[in-house]
Amino acid sequence: MAISQSNRFRLGQDHEAMIENWRKSEMKRALFLCTGNYYRSRFAEELFNHHARREGLNWRASSRALAIEKGADNLGPISPFTARALSERNISPSPSRLPAACRIQDLEVADLIVAMKEAEHRALLEDRFAGWQDRVTYWHVGDIDSAPPDEATALIDHMIRNLIRNIRTCSR
Repeated sequence: MAISQSNRFRLGQDHEAMIENWRKSEMKRALFLCTGNYYRSRFAEELFNHHARREGLNWRASSRALAIEKGADNLGPISPFTARALSERNISPSPSRLPAACRIQDLEVADLIVAMKEAEHRALLEDRFAGWQDRVTYWHVGDIDSAPPDEATALIDHMIRNLIRNIRTCSR
């Protein structure tokens, strides 16, 4: 049985619609960066994923270190400050993994990249991933040496909620 010209055209339109729906349903990726991938970026990753799942958003986050060697004294897979802040929000961290160094592939696959503190991370990006420093959104969340953990995690919480709200609004 031959397909008529009008059916071929309709099948083509259906195929284009299918591709467009697939593109819309494709998982988007957020990448959170900090120095050691132990405290701030891990908190942002877990909090973002919690809210994105709860909101039914087609987004997932990961996090990476820009200078993992500076976290040589970190003990365990995640900062106790991060674990406590997540627990206070009734969020169980995903299965523990050790901090991970950023690779160029992490940057290339991300739809959104956020570094925790411009004054700290712009130079690291420029030095280690030249050309990427201007493709990143910078927040201004201090590390443990410049901001108490309760303040830093509260600020990240606020920023994540705003980010989720913006993604939800743009997804409509």
